Amino acid sequence: MLFNSLEFLLFLPLVLVLYYLLGSSMRWVLLLAASYYFYMSWEVSLIILILISTVIDYLVSNGIARQESHRKKKWLLAVSVLSNLTILGVFKYADFFIENINQVILAAGGTSKIHLLRLILPMGISFYTFQTMSYTIDVYKGKLKPEKHLGIFALYVCYFPQLVAGPIERAGNLLGELRKKVSFSYENLSWGFRLMIWGFFKKVVIADRLGIYVDQIYNNPSGYDGLALILGSALFAIQIYCDFSGYSDIAIGVSRMFGIKLRINFKLPYTALSFSEFWTRWHISLSQWFRDYLYIPLGGNRASKPRWLLNLLIVFLVSGFWHGAAWTFIIWGGLHGLYLIVENLLPKREASNNILLKGVKMLFVFILVDFAWIFFRANSLSDAFHIIENLGNWQLANFSETINGFGLLTFLLMMVILLIFVIIDPIMDRILKENTPLSLWQNQLIYSTLTAAILIFGFFGEVQFLYFQF
Repeated sequence: MLFNSLEFLLFLPLVLVLYYLLGSSMRWVLLLAASYYFYMSWEVSLIILILISTVIDYLVSNGIARQESHRKKKWLLAVSVLSNLTILGVFKYADFFIENINQVILAAGGTSKIHLLRLILPMGISFYTFQTMSYTIDVYKGKLKPEKHLGIFALYVCYFPQLVAGPIERAGNLLGELRKKVSFSYENLSWGFRLMIWGFFKKVVIADRLGIYVDQIYNNPSGYDGLALILGSALFAIQIYCDFSGYSDIAIGVSRMFGIKLRINFKLPYTALSFSEFWTRWHISLSQWFRDYLYIPLGGNRASKPRWLLNLLIVFLVSGFWHGAAWTFIIWGGLHGLYLIVENLLPKREASNNILLKGVKMLFVFILVDFAWIFFRANSLSDAFHIIENLGNWQLANFSETINGFGLLTFLLMMVILLIFVIIDPIMDRILKENTPLSLWQNQLIYSTLTAAILIFGFFGEVQFLYFQF
Protein backbone atom coordinates (compact mmCIF):
# COMPACT_ATOMS: atom_id res chain seq x y z
CA MET A 1 0.00 0.00 0.00
CA LEU A 2 1.34 3.42 -0.99
CA PHE A 3 1.80 6.01 1.74
CA ASN A 4 -1.31 7.33 3.40
CA SER A 5 -1.52 11.05 4.11
CA LEU A 6 0.13 10.91 7.53
CA GLU A 7 2.97 8.65 6.37
CA PHE A 8 3.65 11.01 3.47
CA LEU A 9 3.83 13.98 5.85
CA LEU A 10 6.56 12.11 7.76
CA PHE A 11 8.42 11.08 4.59
CA LEU A 12 8.47 14.54 3.02
CA PRO A 13 10.30 16.56 5.75
CA LEU A 14 13.11 14.00 5.82
CA VAL A 15 13.60 14.26 2.06
CA LEU A 16 13.37 18.08 2.20
CA VAL A 17 16.02 18.41 4.93
CA LEU A 18 18.42 16.08 3.12
CA TYR A 19 17.71 17.86 -0.16
CA TYR A 20 18.89 21.24 1.11
CA LEU A 21 21.83 19.74 3.04
CA LEU A 22 23.18 18.06 -0.08
CA GLY A 23 25.10 19.89 -2.77
CA SER A 24 23.33 20.66 -6.05
CA SER A 25 25.24 17.94 -7.92
CA MET A 26 23.86 15.19 -5.64
CA ARG A 27 20.26 16.28 -5.18
CA TRP A 28 19.09 14.31 -8.20
CA VAL A 29 20.42 11.13 -6.51
CA LEU A 30 18.30 11.80 -3.42
CA LEU A 31 15.16 12.58 -5.43
CA LEU A 32 15.66 9.50 -7.62
CA ALA A 33 16.12 7.25 -4.57
CA ALA A 34 13.10 8.84 -2.88
CA SER A 35 11.01 8.37 -6.04
CA TYR A 36 11.88 4.70 -6.39
CA TYR A 37 11.26 4.12 -2.68
CA PHE A 38 7.95 5.97 -2.91
CA TYR A 39 6.75 3.77 -5.78
CA MET A 40 8.10 0.51 -4.33
CA SER A 41 6.26 1.15 -1.07
CA TRP A 42 3.19 0.09 -3.06
CA GLU A 43 4.59 -2.87 -5.05
CA VAL A 44 8.32 -3.58 -5.24
CA SER A 45 8.32 -5.80 -8.33
CA LEU A 46 6.51 -3.35 -10.63
CA ILE A 47 9.37 -0.86 -10.49
CA ILE A 48 10.83 -3.00 -13.28
CA LEU A 49 8.27 -1.54 -15.71
CA ILE A 50 9.41 2.00 -14.96
CA LEU A 51 13.02 0.90 -15.42
CA ILE A 52 12.20 -0.70 -18.77
CA SER A 53 10.46 2.46 -20.02
CA THR A 54 13.35 4.56 -18.76
CA VAL A 55 16.09 2.55 -20.45
CA ILE A 56 14.24 2.12 -23.76
CA ASP A 57 13.33 5.81 -24.09
CA TYR A 58 16.78 6.94 -23.01
CA LEU A 59 18.48 4.76 -25.63
CA VAL A 60 15.90 5.54 -28.33
CA SER A 61 16.03 9.32 -27.84
CA ASN A 62 19.81 9.42 -27.97
CA GLY A 63 19.74 7.07 -30.94
CA ILE A 64 17.34 9.36 -32.80
CA ALA A 65 19.68 12.31 -32.26
CA ARG A 66 22.63 10.39 -33.73
CA GLN A 67 20.80 9.20 -36.84
CA GLU A 68 20.99 11.01 -40.16
CA SER A 69 18.37 8.82 -41.85
CA HIS A 70 14.79 10.00 -41.33
CA ARG A 71 13.61 6.43 -41.93
CA LYS A 72 15.79 5.07 -39.12
CA LYS A 73 14.56 7.82 -36.82
CA LYS A 74 11.00 6.70 -37.53
CA TRP A 75 11.89 3.10 -36.69
CA LEU A 76 13.45 4.17 -33.40
CA LEU A 77 10.41 6.27 -32.54
CA ALA A 78 8.22 3.24 -33.31
CA VAL A 79 10.28 1.18 -30.86
CA SER A 80 9.61 3.71 -28.10
CA VAL A 81 5.90 4.17 -28.81
CA LEU A 82 5.20 0.45 -29.31
CA SER A 83 7.14 -0.61 -26.21
CA ASN A 84 5.29 1.89 -24.02
CA LEU A 85 1.91 1.05 -25.51
CA THR A 86 2.65 -2.68 -25.16
CA ILE A 87 3.42 -2.30 -21.47
CA LEU A 88 0.29 -0.21 -21.03
CA GLY A 89 -1.82 -2.54 -23.17
CA VAL A 90 -0.79 -5.79 -21.50
CA PHE A 91 -1.15 -4.61 -17.92
CA LYS A 92 -4.16 -2.33 -18.31
CA TYR A 93 -6.19 -3.52 -21.30
CA ALA A 94 -5.44 -7.21 -21.93
CA ASP A 95 -8.29 -8.53 -19.76
CA PHE A 96 -10.72 -6.00 -21.27
CA PHE A 97 -10.04 -7.33 -24.77
CA ILE A 98 -10.11 -10.95 -23.58
CA GLU A 99 -13.49 -10.45 -21.88
CA ASN A 100 -14.97 -8.88 -25.03
CA ILE A 101 -13.53 -11.60 -27.27
CA ASN A 102 -15.09 -14.19 -24.95
CA GLN A 103 -18.42 -12.41 -25.24
CA VAL A 104 -18.19 -12.56 -29.05
CA ILE A 105 -17.32 -16.28 -28.88
CA LEU A 106 -20.34 -16.97 -26.67
CA ALA A 107 -22.63 -14.89 -28.89
CA ALA A 108 -21.44 -16.89 -31.91
CA GLY A 109 -22.33 -20.15 -30.18
CA GLY A 110 -18.82 -21.11 -29.14
CA THR A 111 -17.93 -22.60 -25.78
CA SER A 112 -14.17 -22.23 -25.43
CA LYS A 113 -12.98 -19.20 -23.48
CA ILE A 114 -9.68 -17.39 -23.24
CA HIS A 115 -8.47 -17.21 -19.66
CA LEU A 116 -8.00 -13.77 -18.13
CA LEU A 117 -4.45 -12.72 -17.25
CA ARG A 118 -5.55 -10.97 -14.02
CA LEU A 119 -2.37 -8.92 -13.85
CA ILE A 120 -1.89 -6.27 -11.17
CA LEU A 121 -2.53 -2.82 -12.64
CA PRO A 122 0.64 -0.81 -11.95
CA MET A 123 -0.19 2.42 -10.19
CA GLY A 124 0.11 5.50 -12.39
CA ILE A 125 1.10 3.49 -15.48
CA SER A 126 -0.97 5.68 -17.81
CA PHE A 127 0.78 8.79 -16.55
CA TYR A 128 4.42 7.79 -16.81
CA THR A 129 4.01 5.99 -20.17
CA PHE A 130 2.43 9.13 -21.67
CA GLN A 131 5.16 11.28 -20.16
CA THR A 132 7.97 9.19 -21.65
CA MET A 133 6.25 8.90 -25.04
CA SER A 134 5.85 12.66 -25.31
CA TYR A 135 9.58 13.00 -24.62
CA THR A 136 10.68 10.70 -27.46
CA ILE A 137 8.13 12.23 -29.86
CA ASP A 138 9.47 15.72 -29.09
CA VAL A 139 13.05 14.51 -29.64
CA TYR A 140 11.98 12.95 -32.94
CA LYS A 141 10.33 16.20 -34.07
CA GLY A 142 13.42 18.19 -33.17
CA LYS A 143 11.63 20.18 -30.47
CA LEU A 144 13.91 18.83 -27.77
CA LYS A 145 17.51 17.67 -27.45
CA PRO A 146 17.87 14.25 -25.83
CA GLU A 147 18.92 14.10 -22.18
CA LYS A 148 22.45 12.67 -21.98
CA HIS A 149 22.45 12.11 -18.21
CA LEU A 150 20.73 8.78 -17.52
CA GLY A 151 20.15 9.61 -13.85
CA ILE A 152 18.44 12.93 -14.61
CA PHE A 153 16.31 11.26 -17.28
CA ALA A 154 15.36 8.45 -14.88
CA LEU A 155 14.28 11.11 -12.37
CA TYR A 156 12.17 12.81 -15.06
CA VAL A 157 10.33 9.53 -15.62
CA CYS A 158 9.69 8.70 -11.96
CA TYR A 159 9.79 12.03 -10.08
CA PHE A 160 7.71 11.07 -7.05
CA PRO A 161 5.39 14.06 -6.44
CA GLN A 162 3.70 13.61 -9.84
CA LEU A 163 4.63 9.99 -10.62
CA VAL A 164 1.34 8.24 -9.99
CA ALA A 165 -1.30 10.84 -10.90
CA GLY A 166 0.34 13.70 -12.75
CA PRO A 167 0.38 16.44 -13.82
CA ILE A 168 1.77 14.88 -17.01
CA GLU A 169 4.88 17.00 -17.41
CA ARG A 170 6.66 17.84 -20.64
CA ALA A 171 10.37 17.14 -20.75
CA GLY A 172 11.03 20.67 -22.00
CA ASN A 173 9.84 21.96 -18.63
CA LEU A 174 10.62 19.28 -16.06
CA LEU A 175 14.13 18.33 -17.23
CA GLY A 176 15.12 21.99 -17.01
CA GLU A 177 13.59 22.28 -13.55
CA LEU A 178 15.44 19.16 -12.34
CA ARG A 179 18.75 20.49 -13.66
CA LYS A 180 18.61 24.06 -12.37
CA LYS A 181 20.52 25.11 -9.27
CA VAL A 182 18.20 25.76 -6.35
CA SER A 183 18.92 27.54 -3.08
CA PHE A 184 16.70 27.50 -0.03
CA SER A 185 13.83 29.96 -0.38
CA TYR A 186 11.30 30.83 2.29
CA GLU A 187 8.94 32.00 -0.45
CA ASN A 188 9.07 28.62 -2.23
CA LEU A 189 8.69 26.74 1.04
CA SER A 190 5.78 28.88 2.21
CA TRP A 191 3.91 28.90 -1.12
CA GLY A 192 4.45 25.18 -1.63
CA PHE A 193 3.32 24.31 1.90
CA ARG A 194 0.15 26.40 1.55
CA LEU A 195 -0.75 24.65 -1.70
CA MET A 196 0.08 21.22 -0.27
CA ILE A 197 -2.07 21.76 2.82
CA TRP A 198 -4.92 23.02 0.63
CA GLY A 199 -4.60 19.86 -1.45
CA PHE A 200 -4.74 17.67 1.65
CA PHE A 201 -7.79 19.61 2.85
CA LYS A 202 -9.59 18.94 -0.43
CA LYS A 203 -8.61 15.28 -0.26
CA VAL A 204 -9.24 14.19 3.34
CA VAL A 205 -11.92 16.69 4.41
CA ILE A 206 -14.01 16.98 1.24
CA ALA A 207 -13.27 14.11 -1.16
CA ASP A 208 -12.87 11.28 1.33
CA ARG A 209 -15.86 12.39 3.39
CA LEU A 210 -18.07 12.67 0.31
CA GLY A 211 -16.77 9.30 -0.82
CA ILE A 212 -18.54 7.65 2.12
CA TYR A 213 -21.94 8.74 0.76
CA VAL A 214 -21.04 8.27 -2.91
CA ASP A 215 -19.79 4.72 -2.35
CA GLN A 216 -22.93 3.71 -0.48
CA ILE A 217 -25.14 4.91 -3.31
CA TYR A 218 -23.07 3.73 -6.28
CA ASN A 219 -22.27 0.34 -4.75
CA ASN A 220 -25.99 -0.36 -4.36
CA PRO A 221 -27.86 1.87 -6.84
CA SER A 222 -30.94 -0.37 -6.85
CA GLY A 223 -31.43 0.47 -3.17
CA TYR A 224 -32.02 4.17 -3.83
CA ASP A 225 -34.50 6.28 -5.77
CA GLY A 226 -34.10 9.37 -7.94
CA LEU A 227 -33.25 12.08 -5.41
CA ALA A 228 -30.63 9.94 -3.69
CA LEU A 229 -29.13 9.00 -7.07
CA ILE A 230 -29.01 12.67 -8.11
CA LEU A 231 -27.38 13.53 -4.79
CA GLY A 232 -24.84 10.74 -5.18
CA SER A 233 -23.93 11.89 -8.69
CA ALA A 234 -23.63 15.55 -7.67
CA LEU A 235 -21.45 14.62 -4.69
CA PHE A 236 -19.25 12.47 -6.91
CA ALA A 237 -18.65 15.44 -9.21
CA ILE A 238 -17.30 17.35 -6.20
CA GLN A 239 -15.49 14.30 -4.84
CA ILE A 240 -13.50 13.59 -8.00
CA TYR A 241 -12.66 17.27 -8.44
CA CYS A 242 -11.39 17.59 -4.86
CA ASP A 243 -9.62 14.24 -4.99
CA PHE A 244 -7.80 14.79 -8.27
CA SER A 245 -7.16 18.53 -8.03
CA GLY A 246 -6.15 17.92 -4.42
CA TYR A 247 -3.46 15.48 -5.57
CA SER A 248 -2.29 17.93 -8.24
CA ASP A 249 -2.06 20.71 -5.64
CA ILE A 250 -0.04 18.43 -3.34
CA ALA A 251 2.30 17.47 -6.20
CA ILE A 252 2.78 21.08 -7.32
CA GLY A 253 3.16 22.31 -3.72
CA VAL A 254 5.70 19.64 -2.75
CA SER A 255 7.70 20.33 -5.91
CA ARG A 256 7.77 24.06 -5.20
CA MET A 257 9.22 23.27 -1.78
CA PHE A 258 12.11 21.67 -3.68
CA GLY A 259 12.30 24.76 -5.89
CA ILE A 260 10.83 22.82 -8.83
CA LYS A 261 7.90 24.33 -10.74
CA LEU A 262 5.22 22.03 -12.15
CA ARG A 263 2.38 23.16 -14.41
CA ILE A 264 -1.06 23.98 -13.03
CA ASN A 265 -3.50 21.13 -13.71
CA PHE A 266 -6.90 22.58 -12.66
CA LYS A 267 -8.48 26.04 -12.95
CA LEU A 268 -11.94 25.96 -11.35
CA PRO A 269 -13.41 23.64 -14.05
CA TYR A 270 -17.00 23.81 -12.79
CA THR A 271 -17.08 27.54 -13.50
CA ALA A 272 -16.75 26.83 -17.25
CA LEU A 273 -19.40 28.36 -19.51
CA SER A 274 -18.86 25.83 -22.32
CA PHE A 275 -17.55 22.29 -22.76
CA SER A 276 -14.49 23.47 -24.65
CA GLU A 277 -13.72 25.81 -21.74
CA PHE A 278 -14.25 22.95 -19.29
CA TRP A 279 -11.45 21.00 -20.98
CA THR A 280 -9.11 23.97 -20.72
CA ARG A 281 -9.70 23.91 -16.97
CA TRP A 282 -9.95 20.17 -16.11
CA HIS A 283 -6.85 17.93 -16.10
CA ILE A 284 -5.09 20.51 -18.25
CA SER A 285 -1.90 18.49 -18.73
CA LEU A 286 -3.82 15.53 -20.21
CA SER A 287 -6.01 17.73 -22.40
CA GLN A 288 -2.93 19.40 -23.84
CA TRP A 289 -1.21 16.02 -24.30
CA PHE A 290 -4.09 14.72 -26.41
CA ARG A 291 -4.24 18.01 -28.29
CA ASP A 292 -0.55 17.94 -29.23
CA TYR A 293 0.02 14.21 -29.76
CA LEU A 294 -3.30 12.97 -31.13
CA TYR A 295 -5.72 15.75 -32.12
CA ILE A 296 -3.26 17.84 -34.15
CA PRO A 297 -1.64 14.80 -35.88
CA LEU A 298 -5.16 13.67 -36.88
CA GLY A 299 -5.62 17.02 -38.59
CA GLY A 300 -7.24 18.97 -35.79
CA ASN A 301 -9.55 21.72 -37.01
CA ARG A 302 -7.52 22.21 -40.21
CA ALA A 303 -9.43 19.38 -41.90
CA SER A 304 -12.93 19.52 -43.39
CA LYS A 305 -15.68 20.14 -40.86
CA PRO A 306 -16.92 16.49 -40.79
CA ARG A 307 -13.35 15.26 -40.32
CA TRP A 308 -12.69 17.91 -37.66
CA LEU A 309 -15.73 16.79 -35.66
CA LEU A 310 -14.69 13.16 -36.10
CA ASN A 311 -11.24 14.08 -34.79
CA LEU A 312 -12.87 15.52 -31.66
CA LEU A 313 -14.86 12.33 -31.12
CA ILE A 314 -11.82 10.09 -31.65
CA VAL A 315 -9.76 12.08 -29.15
CA PHE A 316 -12.41 11.83 -26.44
CA LEU A 317 -13.10 8.15 -27.05
CA VAL A 318 -9.37 7.49 -26.68
CA SER A 319 -9.31 9.73 -23.60
CA GLY A 320 -12.12 7.70 -22.07
CA PHE A 321 -10.29 4.46 -22.81
CA TRP A 322 -7.10 5.95 -21.34
CA HIS A 323 -8.96 6.43 -18.06
CA GLY A 324 -10.04 2.83 -17.71
CA ALA A 325 -10.43 -0.51 -19.46
CA ALA A 326 -14.24 -0.57 -19.41
CA TRP A 327 -17.10 0.47 -21.66
CA THR A 328 -18.27 2.88 -18.98
CA PHE A 329 -15.14 5.00 -19.47
CA ILE A 330 -15.42 4.84 -23.26
CA ILE A 331 -19.03 6.06 -23.07
CA TRP A 332 -17.96 8.82 -20.67
CA GLY A 333 -15.35 9.99 -23.17
CA GLY A 334 -17.79 9.62 -26.06
CA LEU A 335 -20.35 11.80 -24.30
CA HIS A 336 -17.82 14.61 -23.93
CA GLY A 337 -16.92 14.20 -27.59
CA LEU A 338 -20.60 14.53 -28.52
CA TYR A 339 -21.00 17.56 -26.25
CA LEU A 340 -18.19 19.31 -28.11
CA ILE A 341 -19.52 18.28 -31.53
CA VAL A 342 -22.97 19.72 -30.76
CA GLU A 343 -21.39 22.83 -29.26
CA ASN A 344 -19.37 23.41 -32.43
CA LEU A 345 -22.38 22.81 -34.68
CA LEU A 346 -24.46 25.44 -32.90
CA PRO A 347 -24.14 29.04 -34.10
CA LYS A 348 -21.60 31.10 -32.18
CA ARG A 349 -22.92 33.93 -30.04
CA GLU A 350 -21.12 36.94 -28.71
CA ALA A 351 -19.98 36.73 -25.12
CA SER A 352 -22.36 38.35 -22.66
CA ASN A 353 -21.60 39.99 -19.32
CA ASN A 354 -25.08 39.17 -18.04
CA ILE A 355 -24.50 37.42 -14.70
CA LEU A 356 -27.79 35.51 -14.86
CA LEU A 357 -27.02 34.18 -18.34
CA LYS A 358 -23.53 33.15 -17.24
CA GLY A 359 -25.02 31.37 -14.26
CA VAL A 360 -27.45 29.46 -16.49
CA LYS A 361 -24.63 28.44 -18.85
CA MET A 362 -22.44 27.34 -15.96
CA LEU A 363 -25.27 25.26 -14.49
CA PHE A 364 -26.08 23.71 -17.88
CA VAL A 365 -22.45 22.66 -18.43
CA PHE A 366 -22.18 21.29 -14.89
CA ILE A 367 -25.37 19.23 -15.23
CA LEU A 368 -24.22 17.56 -18.46
CA VAL A 369 -20.71 17.02 -17.12
CA ASP A 370 -22.27 15.51 -14.01
CA PHE A 371 -24.48 13.27 -16.17
CA ALA A 372 -21.36 11.93 -17.89
CA TRP A 373 -19.75 11.30 -14.49
CA ILE A 374 -22.45 8.66 -13.87
CA PHE A 375 -20.74 6.39 -16.42
CA PHE A 376 -17.30 7.26 -15.04
CA ARG A 377 -18.25 6.23 -11.48
CA ALA A 378 -20.72 3.38 -12.08
CA ASN A 379 -19.40 -0.09 -11.37
CA SER A 380 -20.94 -1.45 -14.58
CA LEU A 381 -22.96 -0.40 -17.61
CA SER A 382 -26.09 -1.96 -16.09
CA ASP A 383 -25.62 0.12 -12.92
CA ALA A 384 -25.15 3.28 -14.99
CA PHE A 385 -28.31 2.68 -17.03
CA HIS A 386 -30.27 1.80 -13.87
CA ILE A 387 -29.23 5.11 -12.31
CA ILE A 388 -30.20 7.08 -15.42
CA GLU A 389 -33.57 5.30 -15.73
CA ASN A 390 -34.43 6.14 -12.11
CA LEU A 391 -33.26 9.76 -11.91
CA GLY A 392 -36.85 10.95 -12.27
CA ASN A 393 -38.24 8.58 -9.62
CA TRP A 394 -38.58 11.05 -6.74
CA GLN A 395 -40.02 10.02 -3.40
CA LEU A 396 -39.35 12.46 -0.58
CA ALA A 397 -40.04 9.87 2.12
CA ASN A 398 -37.40 7.53 0.73
CA PHE A 399 -34.94 10.40 0.39
CA SER A 400 -35.48 11.34 4.03
CA GLU A 401 -34.80 7.75 5.04
CA THR A 402 -31.61 7.80 2.96
CA ILE A 403 -30.33 10.94 4.72
CA ASN A 404 -31.19 9.52 8.13
CA GLY A 405 -29.39 6.34 7.16
CA PHE A 406 -26.24 8.35 6.52
CA GLY A 407 -26.56 9.94 9.95
CA LEU A 408 -28.47 13.21 9.84
CA LEU A 409 -26.14 15.40 11.91
CA THR A 410 -23.01 14.07 10.24
CA PHE A 411 -24.55 14.57 6.81
CA LEU A 412 -25.69 18.13 7.59
CA LEU A 413 -22.23 19.00 8.93
CA MET A 414 -20.68 17.68 5.73
CA MET A 415 -23.06 19.80 3.65
CA VAL A 416 -22.12 22.91 5.66
CA ILE A 417 -18.40 22.19 5.13
CA LEU A 418 -19.08 21.61 1.43
CA LEU A 419 -20.93 24.92 1.14
CA ILE A 420 -18.02 26.75 2.80
CA PHE A 421 -15.63 25.00 0.41
CA VAL A 422 -17.63 26.06 -2.66
CA ILE A 423 -17.45 29.68 -1.45
CA ILE A 424 -13.74 29.74 -0.58
CA ASP A 425 -12.41 27.55 -3.42
CA PRO A 426 -12.27 30.44 -5.96
CA ILE A 427 -10.60 32.65 -3.33
CA MET A 428 -8.00 30.02 -2.46
CA ASP A 429 -7.42 29.30 -6.13
CA ARG A 430 -6.61 32.95 -6.78
CA ILE A 431 -4.39 33.26 -3.71
CA LEU A 432 -2.47 30.04 -4.37
CA LYS A 433 -2.32 29.69 -8.14
CA GLU A 434 -1.39 33.36 -8.70
CA ASN A 435 1.15 33.22 -5.86
CA THR A 436 -0.41 36.24 -4.15
CA PRO A 437 2.00 37.75 -1.59
CA LEU A 438 0.71 37.25 1.95
CA SER A 439 1.82 38.69 5.26
CA LEU A 440 3.10 36.45 8.05
CA TRP A 441 -0.20 36.55 9.95
CA GLN A 442 -2.18 35.75 6.79
CA ASN A 443 0.06 32.76 6.14
CA GLN A 444 -0.35 31.58 9.71
CA LEU A 445 -4.13 31.99 9.51
CA ILE A 446 -4.31 29.80 6.40
CA TYR A 447 -1.94 27.19 7.85
CA SER A 448 -3.68 26.95 11.21
CA THR A 449 -7.24 26.98 9.85
CA LEU A 450 -6.61 24.33 7.21
CA THR A 451 -4.55 22.17 9.57
CA ALA A 452 -7.24 22.34 12.25
CA ALA A 453 -9.95 21.48 9.72
CA ILE A 454 -7.91 18.50 8.47
CA LEU A 455 -7.31 17.18 12.00
CA ILE A 456 -10.91 17.71 13.15
CA PHE A 457 -12.91 16.83 10.04
CA GLY A 458 -10.48 14.76 7.98
CA PHE A 459 -11.17 11.13 7.16
CA PHE A 460 -7.98 9.13 7.67
CA GLY A 461 -9.03 5.69 6.47
CA GLU A 462 -7.04 3.77 3.86
CA VAL A 463 -8.44 5.74 0.91
CA GLN A 464 -6.13 6.15 -2.08
CA PHE A 465 -6.47 8.94 -4.62
CA LEU A 466 -9.00 8.04 -7.29
CA TYR A 467 -6.58 8.59 -10.15
CA PHE A 468 -4.01 6.14 -8.73
CA GLN A 469 -5.99 3.42 -10.56
CA PHE A 470 -5.27 5.05 -13.93
